Amino acid sequence: MIRIGTRDSQLAVWQATQVKNLLESLGTPAQLELVKSEGDLDLVTPLYAMGVQGVFTRVLDAALLSNRIDVAVHSMKDVPVQLPEGIVEAAVLERASCNDILVLNPNWQAPDTGFQISAFRSQLSDPETLNGEPGTFPLTIATSSVRRKAQWLNRFPGHTIENIRGNVNTRLRKLSESNWFGAIFAAAGLERIGLRPAGSIDLEWMLPAPAQGAIMITARKGDTAVLRACSRINHTGTAYCVKAERDFLSELMGGCATPISALATIHQNSLHFNGSVVTPDGTEKIEVAETYAIDATVAAGRAAAAKILEKGAGPLIAKMNNEQ
Repeated sequence: MIRIGTRDSQLAVWQATQVKNLLESLGTPAQLELVKSEGDLDLVTPLYAMGVQGVFTRVLDAALLSNRIDVAVHSMKDVPVQLPEGIVEAAVLERASCNDILVLNPNWQAPDTGFQISAFRSQLSDPETLNGEPGTFPLTIATSSVRRKAQWLNRFPGHTIENIRGNVNTRLRKLSESNWFGAIFAAAGLERIGLRPAGSIDLEWMLPAPAQGAIMITARKGDTAVLRACSRINHTGTAYCVKAERDFLSELMGGCATPISALATIHQNSLHFNGSVVTPDGTEKIEVAETYAIDATVAAGRAAAAKILEKGAGPLIAKMNNEQ
């Protein structure tokens, strides 16, 4: 019997249940063990002030190392690139949508200024559309992510960003009770538990966090039977892409408040990699777009990091880390 550790939010339990079902479909019995994390308990402090990386994983790491659970299930974007001593990656499930989406406030009232929501929606959904009159209207958007804040302000510098915390259910409630125009969510989180509201807008121009949309399973190093069972549900293509994205993040050595984004996708026999670094106020942005052969000897993420450093990302990251 494999004991699966998970946070107790609706989304986390859904993800762990998927792992349980996959393991059991291959003949490995499993059961869920619910653990509450400090990231779930603190709904006030912005994530970047809590030290984003690891805030949702530390309690499960401790449970793994103390042998209270056999595996832990995480949204992979929450997992630090450097795993604790004694813990290893056991598997990565096939990735869902990696997009960020804007959920509109159903109770928001448009001011009598001629603001056209339909025109603004076209700006949000079309990555080629540049800032225009609708985007200059001073809307308020909610997110706890400094990456989302930075990219939004880079595209819509006249807008205001408000912090919003909590699990997806809590954030949806807070949005409906606010005077915000909308809030930014990960598409995968809402779609997995059937909570994506009608009319939500895919922000295809917003580059995701490394490994966004992927589910990661960790286990104790040397636990051969558990690692063997998990390897059978590993999705090779997703694992290859998210490794490149996390290598990019690791190589840049960004701090917890550094808006570093990355997305690797496979097309035919090539890996297409896009990455960016944006200042939190959205005023400076450096991007990289490269294509690499699919080869275990090619460190695509590290190569892309070297490219973006050549473009001047290093001083930008250093400046942001010093300001944290």
